[in-house]
Amino acid sequence: MTRTEIEDKVIAIVEPLLQGTPLELVDVEYVQEREWYLRIFIDKPGGVGIDDCEQLSRSVEPILDELDFLKQAYYLEVSSPGLDRVLRREKDFVRYAGRLVDLKFFKPQAGEKQFIGTLQGLRDGQVCVMVNGKDQSYPQEEVAQVRLHISLESIKK
Repeated sequence: MTRTEIEDKVIAIVEPLLQGTPLELVDVEYVQEREWYLRIFIDKPGGVGIDDCEQLSRSVEPILDELDFLKQAYYLEVSSPGLDRVLRREKDFVRYAGRLVDLKFFKPQAGEKQFIGTLQGLRDGQVCVMVNGKDQSYPQEEVAQVRLHISLESIKK
């Protein structure tokens, strides 16, 4: 199974567990650092607490153990996506339109591999941003990462 297939399978497991709760699945990440990690990122209005993370972890862990599709040993982490969350899903691009984002590219764009812009949205597979007063569009497959920009001014608000 590829990482994407594993992440998709975990999404299919977690989303029904969150129905009827204020919790929202933000992202799933299956990565190898020194060890393998399965990270589930959740959010809710007002923010996620440790009890929310613990409750979801206790609900999903026995299901993952029973289905046993992860062949490597891994650590399960359930947490908030943080202030500088990565935007992946279409709904993220809608929700955070108008916010400053950090864009990173696989290959340089106009000589730059990363920059800050105001997110305009996602249209027809294009990440749309305003940079230095100019509307720019980049094919989503060329964008390595879109992350909410954090500055001291945004933390003070």
